[in-house]
Amino acid sequence: MLKKIIAILLVVSLYSTIGFAQDISHYEAIVNTTKNNTQKLTALDSILKRTFSTKPNAFISYSLQYIDLALAMDSIEYAAKKAMNLQYPLTNYANDPLQAITIINSVLARKYRIKDSLLLGGLYIKRGSANTKIDLNKAVADYNKALENFSSKNFLNIADTYLFRGQAYSHMGKFVLASEDFTRAHTMYEEKKAYNYMVYAQQGIISMFSMNGFYEKAKVERDALIKKMKNLGLNEFLSNEYYNQALDYKKMGKDKLEYQMLLLAEEKFDHSASNQSIYIGIISRIIEYYCDQNELINAKKYVGILENLDFDVSGNPVAELNYLSGKAKYLQTTGDLEKALALTQRKLNIAKKLKIEDEIMQTYSLLSEIYYDMGEYEKSVANLKTTTTLKDSIYNRSNTFALAYFQTLYETEKQEKELVKKSTNISLLKKDNENFKKVMLFGGISTLLCFGLILLTRNQRHLKSKKVLQEKFSQELLISQERERRRISKDLHDGIGQQLLVLKNKLNTSGNTDAKKMVNDAIEEVRAISRDLHPFQLQELGITKAIEYNINFIDENSDLFISAEIDNIDNIFSTEDEVNIYRIIQESLSNILKHSNAEAGKVSVKKIANTVLISVRDNGLGFNFAEKYQDDKSVGLKTLFERTRFLKGQVKVTSIKDTGTVLEFQFPL
Repeated sequence: MLKKIIAILLVVSLYSTIGFAQDISHYEAIVNTTKNNTQKLTALDSILKRTFSTKPNAFISYSLQYIDLALAMDSIEYAAKKAMNLQYPLTNYANDPLQAITIINSVLARKYRIKDSLLLGGLYIKRGSANTKIDLNKAVADYNKALENFSSKNFLNIADTYLFRGQAYSHMGKFVLASEDFTRAHTMYEEKKAYNYMVYAQQGIISMFSMNGFYEKAKVERDALIKKMKNLGLNEFLSNEYYNQALDYKKMGKDKLEYQMLLLAEEKFDHSASNQSIYIGIISRIIEYYCDQNELINAKKYVGILENLDFDVSGNPVAELNYLSGKAKYLQTTGDLEKALALTQRKLNIAKKLKIEDEIMQTYSLLSEIYYDMGEYEKSVANLKTTTTLKDSIYNRSNTFALAYFQTLYETEKQEKELVKKSTNISLLKKDNENFKKVMLFGGISTLLCFGLILLTRNQRHLKSKKVLQEKFSQELLISQERERRRISKDLHDGIGQQLLVLKNKLNTSGNTDAKKMVNDAIEEVRAISRDLHPFQLQELGITKAIEYNINFIDENSDLFISAEIDNIDNIFSTEDEVNIYRIIQESLSNILKHSNAEAGKVSVKKIANTVLISVRDNGLGFNFAEKYQDDKSVGLKTLFERTRFLKGQVKVTSIKDTGTVLEFQFPL
């Protein structure tokens, strides 16, 4: 195997040196024609070098081919490197973090073959980055795994992991943990004189304040960071900090200060080293400012700068979002409403894809303005309502995080300093008796509110804890039942079933026809019971085929006519979850056979975006859902709800007397 890997490395190196100047079509021809897997892998590697950051769709497609081929050739570390490179474009460009996770999992399934700690830890970091789009708790778990797998020589990678975990904690509102991780990362970067990365750690702390509305605190920290940047000669980062300060001023409604920061950001921008998408953002925000001030000559000047940039925004969603912001605002201000509307709708799609709530809210606000200018007042009002809803949502979450933050301060030395300052202020206020009384009054009200909030929070936690315990008990009961069913099913199949088969073989020679028939019936009965107790088809055929087999079995062995539309849902749920989904459909069909007196039924399983939708309907008698669910004997219906809760899903029951019943289940991926 070592010789094989060395041979591949030599060929890859040779191809990279000789053929780098050749165009993509040359290597595509090799990929499509060669029978030699090593040559094919090398050609794919050359294509990836030429499509990285320039042709994201092609890069994704050829990366998938490379990883599949490398795994087939047992070149696990090659596959690992490409899986890591693929994570970012899949998560952020294709907006498919789930596929990125699936690909990394396919490599981690053979992690015992990966000897390089840098690669192994890197895979967990990349999976964590993808999980930040889906489940922050899973992202934190992945970053913990990365820390376990990195060795001491991967010092800077460990610092990176603390930085990423700090960002995840920050978004979860766990500010103590976030602050600790940002500080660790900052210290480690500073120790290795990796000052540019040290800046990112400090920016994480500033973003934590800014995203939760602590703009003054964010400014104090940002001013300190700018001073440090100047001392260390990190001038290429200055523009970004001025730009971020401008965005904070915009949220605070301080237009003049926002404008001053934008001009400073433009002046300090380093085109040779800085991120061009930031520059596009700076120019676009300046255009928006001039449009708001009705200074169209200046706005037009900056639109010209924007349009003449030597930068393709189509492969960079953040840059395209910034570009569309300024251009659409200018077109709306100058009255070109149709073009403005088209660009704004395009911007909304990108903002939703990137899940940037502030941009989504501002885009709906601009749509409302454009529709108003077009005279389409109903659409204007609808978009304005959406803007208000989003603003309220962001505000409420910000308040929640603010409360968490102040609880954090209480546990730190900073809180003590704040308390000293507040005590000093109160002492000064005592000089004015009337003001002192007001302070005491408001302080008393605040104390009462705090106690009320504490009591309410404790009560909610108690209820939540009780609910979690109940759900955990129900889930463990289901798991225990499934385990016992599997054991009994195996005993029936391996014990009684085998004995009956031996008896059948002996009867074959006796000529006793009646006895043979009775034994055959008994064997079929044992098999049916074994199959119902535990669906072995799940292991043998997969969840999709197992569901189809169950439906066909009922269709062929009962008077009920069943039709089905089943999407392939293999390998997207855990084994435990697949059993629960199979049981939900099995129990639903069993209820139709037992209680509905239906002539026909239909089962639908659809995979839509990040959700699986299942519906089971019949044309039977129907039933009163509230009455049936309250009935202590209605175990089947309660079990359906418990299994759905186990899968973190939702269930909807629609039943009309003499018309039929529809059971609809929705499960997140």
